[in-house]
Amino acid sequence: MGRLDGKVAFVTGAARGQGRSHALRLAQEGADIIGIDVMDEIPGAPYASATEEDLAETVRQIEALDRRIIATKADVRDFGQLREAVDDGVAQLGRLDIVAANAGIFTLAGKAEELSDEIFMDTLNVNLAGVWRTCKAAIPHLRAGGNGGSITLTSSTAGIKGFQNFAHYVASKHGVVGLMRTLALELAPDMIRVNTVHPTSVDTDMIQNETLYKLFRPDLENPTQDEFAEASTAMNALPVPWVDPVDISNAVLFLASDEARYITGVMLPVDAGATTK
Repeated sequence: MGRLDGKVAFVTGAARGQGRSHALRLAQEGADIIGIDVMDEIPGAPYASATEEDLAETVRQIEALDRRIIATKADVRDFGQLREAVDDGVAQLGRLDIVAANAGIFTLAGKAEELSDEIFMDTLNVNLAGVWRTCKAAIPHLRAGGNGGSITLTSSTAGIKGFQNFAHYVASKHGVVGLMRTLALELAPDMIRVNTVHPTSVDTDMIQNETLYKLFRPDLENPTQDEFAEASTAMNALPVPWVDPVDISNAVLFLASDEARYITGVMLPVDAGATTK
């Protein structure tokens, strides 16, 4: 018996990274999956976007678990695409119980006064407004089921504390917390719980790229991953440079399960002690 047997989860950014990990972990515990990803290049992002092949691999891994998945190309910046993806997924899978609003981007960094209007607003459009659109598309189905539900929004350590040169990212991730707290109150009468997870650096393409290495090691012309790891480790209380995607997925699973049935409005750090240090 899985902890999520008979349930359906909607996961954004499901083609790779944390999104794929969340989808797999929820499926391992019995959930069927509605998964979406943009699979288009994001202006200003210092890493390549996921591909159709990445999403197909997520589908393969979910189906290998003998679970169902409805996987669609959709952009969290477009409410119509989100609504269509969720509506179609629910029509095929029969219900919706869990939302993991994971999709997010990190774009070119710099001092607040140096950021372009386009970069700043694109970051908020995905990381904050995209999370709101995800919830907006999913909430009617959660309510219609009459069984309560769980919504977990992916924030960051940058949603708890400030970081120099990341004004756009920090603002977006703090905004997610405010959205979570409001939704937790609005949806409580329907027994729909809303929480945030706050990862430290996670071993995905978002941090494993030359641009991030240079941001963390400006003292070096061409820092290596190991040299980046030294700076990243210094941010955490536990002596690790980053955590694995499944570490965040386990938190999402816990919040989605009946073990957390009375937990709502909570900020859950999975940060190796970074926000305590």
